[in-house]
Amino acid sequence: MSKDQIVAYIISDCTGKTAKNLMESTAGQFPNCEVEMKTFAFVRSIEKITEVLKQAKEENAIIAYTFVKSNMRKHLNQLAESYGLKYVDMMEKPLGIVSERLDTAPKEEFALKYQLDDAYFKRIEAMEFTLQFDDLNESKGYEEADIVLVGVSRTSKTPLSVHLSYLGYKTANVPLVPEVDVHPAVLEKKDNKVVGLTIDPKLLNDIRIERLKKMGLGDDATYAAKERIDEEFKYADSIMKEIGCPVIDVTDKNIEETAVEVLSYFED
Repeated sequence: MSKDQIVAYIISDCTGKTAKNLMESTAGQFPNCEVEMKTFAFVRSIEKITEVLKQAKEENAIIAYTFVKSNMRKHLNQLAESYGLKYVDMMEKPLGIVSERLDTAPKEEFALKYQLDDAYFKRIEAMEFTLQFDDLNESKGYEEADIVLVGVSRTSKTPLSVHLSYLGYKTANVPLVPEVDVHPAVLEKKDNKVVGLTIDPKLLNDIRIERLKKMGLGDDATYAAKERIDEEFKYADSIMKEIGCPVIDVTDKNIEETAVEVLSYFED
């Protein structure tokens, strides 16, 4: 393994999402380096920690972990130090600060945050709704949605919709195609729920060409032609202007950044 390559082990007594997000954000600051991430979720025994750490030693991995039980954190720390491995304990300091402020010891129980509450069921309902109304152009989806995204094909409408649904927002998305009339319910902009998405035409062309290649089609199809893209943009711009909705350029944004901007339009 070269000096520009590292392996990061994500170890958790739950899903590992928190530690993984940290390492992904960190890796993003080193775009010229390769960071391979391996996730070990639901690690809930000393024996399993030992097994994973032995594997980490072989790859000289960096470790980011979240354990709520202090004995598991202590075991991993000691073993990592004996192996000469670098590690980040993401739970010890937050637990200590909150425990000190509340003058109460943490329960050290697995996955308390994942108990089934109203927020959980709201999120599931939003996700089911969003999958049902992906790329549909009809009144029911618009009327029941919290957010409606509009834009030409390949402007990240679907992944953004799914991300917003995970946050608990019922999200419908409507493709803007010159040959298909937009449903009147969308054009009426009732309740101000519509947000438009746009992107740099050159980048869109590249994205569509890659999409065609994955589908086993040539890159000369009309779908990726400059003239077709210009036509779609002209149509989409006219529709979004008619609706009077805010428009977000997703060219240099990831899904999370775009979601934050979308939600800013719905703040009280």
